[in-house]
Amino acid sequence: MTKEHRIALFACSASRDFALRVIDGLNAIRSSSEPEYRLGLSEISRFSDGEFQPAYTESVRGATVFIVQSTFPSADNLMELLLMIDAAKRASADKVIAVMPYFGWARQDRKDRPRVSIGAKLVANLLRTAGAGRIMTCDLHADQIQGFFDIPVDHVYASKVFIPYIREMNIENLSIAAPDMGGAKRANAYAKDLRCPVVICHKSREKANVVSSITAIGEIEGRNIIIVDDMIDTAGTLCKAADVLMEKGAASVRACATHGILSGKALENIAGSALKEVLITDTIPLRPRPDQDTSKITVISMAGVFASIIRKVYYYEPISTEFIF
Repeated sequence: MTKEHRIALFACSASRDFALRVIDGLNAIRSSSEPEYRLGLSEISRFSDGEFQPAYTESVRGATVFIVQSTFPSADNLMELLLMIDAAKRASADKVIAVMPYFGWARQDRKDRPRVSIGAKLVANLLRTAGAGRIMTCDLHADQIQGFFDIPVDHVYASKVFIPYIREMNIENLSIAAPDMGGAKRANAYAKDLRCPVVICHKSREKANVVSSITAIGEIEGRNIIIVDDMIDTAGTLCKAADVLMEKGAASVRACATHGILSGKALENIAGSALKEVLITDTIPLRPRPDQDTSKITVISMAGVFASIIRKVYYYEPISTEFIF
């Protein structure tokens, strides 16, 4: 009897909708010889004290298992992914690949002050210990986080979907802006592809999520500016940068950020800001309250990009053509 190797795709609770879109993407590009892709069956048992136990309700023996989960807070999302990886290995899966559209704790990538942890390195260790043999993720907060892993990391860039979208907007007098010095590399890459100038914003912080001042360097007056970043948390930096750019004579200011964390009063800040439009992806689900205004926010899906890479990795095809940055 010959062994039939197969692909199995599962989703954790926080990214189930994203995983379903990935399945649709896989079925849209599959060849006639490939079976139809579907989302695998799993369940979670919950105890009264908050402890939970994920379980597969179908066999994964000998399969290449892809588990989709973004690890934004709460920490339960990370713990669920770790437990699902461990369960797959203990159920004799051949390979386990963690598909993490958003890699949480990535902002803790170094010791920037005494007596703090390097959370991103710890998460990398946890994923490897749990049994992950490969990681797929999108727009890490710092590229060097890939070096925290001793297993392959497929680092996808949202520029794959953002740049074509921006190009189709046909914006005249376009400039790309970095919200801080750390984002200069990303802004320069976008500007190079879109053939437009770069504006650099410099910020100083009082503490985490609190910006004291922002200055902007570059040609601003009369330009339609798009600020590019990897994430939007409280949107404080973003909104202040937009105000500064408008004060300096910008014709309009938009923003483009991969991960829409949008915590606290982020949606209210954006709605009341000088920003004309904010582009985000679906790596983190947008779940506003009924009273929150999201009219300025446009969500662009990364599911098709992940679907293509998942398929190519499974069939050992090169994935270099999937990367733009």
